[in-house]
Amino acid sequence: MKHTPGFLAIVDAARAKVIEMSTDEYQALQAAGTPHVLIDVREDGEFAAGHAAGAVHLGKGIIERDIETKQPDTGSLLVLYCGGGYRSALAAEAIQRMGYTNVRSLAGGWRAWREAGLPIES
Repeated sequence: MKHTPGFLAIVDAARAKVIEMSTDEYQALQAAGTPHVLIDVREDGEFAAGHAAGAVHLGKGIIERDIETKQPDTGSLLVLYCGGGYRSALAAEAIQRMGYTNVRSLAGGWRAWREAGLPIES
């Protein structure tokens, strides 16, 4: 998908403030048994069509409204992903501003997840 310059500018600004994690880093985290919550920030229809195994759904449109009730521990490791890593960077930056201190954005998002052959559910 070709994104507009304005959108890419705000994503780049968000990426400068968040930690991005590769699928290899995620697999290592999971293999080590590190407690974390994998959060899919895509739209409802995208999530319903297929998502990372074990992911919880908090779409980008509602994550700021619902994160505190769904994940009240602001120190929990939260790994966010979207379709390509853009929306998850924006969402990660937003919840960091809300006081969450251990947030990651999955680089490449759902696309990278599938390319890595990681488990999916539908």
